[in-house]
Amino acid sequence: MFAFGRLWRRASYGVLAPPRLRGGSWAAHGYLFVAPFFIVFGIFQLYPILYSLYLSFTDWQGFGAPHLVGAANYSRLLEDPLFYKSIRNTLTIWIISIVPELVLALVLALILNERRVRGKHLFRAVYYFPNIVTPVSIGVLFSLLFDWQTGAVNRAMAALHLVNQPIDWLGSPLLSQVLVAAVMCWQWFGYNMLLYTAGLQSIPQELYEAARVDGATAVQTALRVTIPLLRPVIIFTVITSIIGGMQIFDVPYLLSGAGPDNSTLTIVMYLYNTAFQNSHYGYASTIAYATFVLIAVLSLVTFRLTRSREG
Repeated sequence: MFAFGRLWRRASYGVLAPPRLRGGSWAAHGYLFVAPFFIVFGIFQLYPILYSLYLSFTDWQGFGAPHLVGAANYSRLLEDPLFYKSIRNTLTIWIISIVPELVLALVLALILNERRVRGKHLFRAVYYFPNIVTPVSIGVLFSLLFDWQTGAVNRAMAALHLVNQPIDWLGSPLLSQVLVAAVMCWQWFGYNMLLYTAGLQSIPQELYEAARVDGATAVQTALRVTIPLLRPVIIFTVITSIIGGMQIFDVPYLLSGAGPDNSTLTIVMYLYNTAFQNSHYGYASTIAYATFVLIAVLSLVTFRLTRSREG
């Protein structure tokens, strides 16, 4: 014990002081610790981002040296009707999926946040389970369920005498878009429900007690107390859904390909086809940066609208 006391006093006097007290090498040690992250980030993220920006000004087929074409790819993009159609398809699928998704997630979060509900933890786990399944598995599963000839959904509806003829779910442009949106809603409503649940549990209970004392009903409490205080979480879910919704690829690609008449062709799917099927890597890089600008603009507009309403 006495030896430990002497050692502690020596350290306190600077004999065993850390390197930062003996020549200022502490900062160098810190740089060494954070260097692996920046090296990996620079090689696998920053360099591809900058190189794709360079490729967006070139005409490159994947072989040989890229040929600089200036802003020709961006001029072509502004006149590309298929690109605008992919934007419309992406926005349509996103709007059809996000509205019921957020409403259902909020309603379930409000219900499962009540103290009198039994088994709430089990229900939360069950509702979150679709988010654990990979999008590839979900796309393959629903493509088999909604197959026109052998799908289980058509067989069940025919057995219940709900339809006389099988429904070609993936042969109709509208039905294919609705089906992709429904699958995305099913996949992500549990994730948003957990976010809303976390937001609800952070609201002070004193506000609910004051509302009950004032004679407010459950609906009035939800509209006047819960939802206004839950607005930051709602803004977060809307913005993240915009970022994710503009990058839809796995589910529509595996469920319907591009769909009938390119009805489910999304922006990222168009980028994928341009790059890896047509080998137009320069134009695909241009589509990638146009997608980035679109996501940034939509996120900024949503954030500004919500901020203006708060003000």
